[in-house]
Amino acid sequence: VQLQASGGGLVQDGGSLTLSCAASGGTVSHHCMGWFRQAPGKEREFVAAISWTGGTSYSTDSMKGRFTVSRGNAKNTAYLKMNSLKPEDTAVYYCALDTTCGLNYVSRRSREFDYWGRGTLVTVSS
Repeated sequence: VQLQASGGGLVQDGGSLTLSCAASGGTVSHHCMGWFRQAPGKEREFVAAISWTGGTSYSTDSMKGRFTVSRGNAKNTAYLKMNSLKPEDTAVYYCALDTTCGLNYVSRRSREFDYWGRGTLVTVSS
C-alpha cells in the first residue's frame, strides 16, 4: 500500500488548507486513516484520525475546533481540512493507515499505523 499526501503549502495566519491522502497499491478493508505532524526540532505528534465507519478523534480540543478529518466515498482517500491556521501549526504533515483497526476503532498512536506517506509541508506565516 502506498500513501500520497498532498495539499500543503504556504498560508497566512488565519488561513485555511485542505490536505488529501490517497491510498493505492492494495485493497485493505476496515482500515483507519490518520494524520500526524512534525514541526522542526519536535517529535512527531498525532493530529487526527478517522475510523472505517467515520468515527473521528482529534489530538486536542483546539484541533477539533479548527480541523476536520474525513474520508472519501471510496474510503481510500482521507482529508484534513484545516481552518484558522496558526504559525504553530507549521509542520510536515503525514498521513498513515492502520490495517488492523476494524470497523469502529480510531487509532491514535503512531505505532498502530502500518503505512505512512512521505508528508506534505504546511507553513503558516505570521
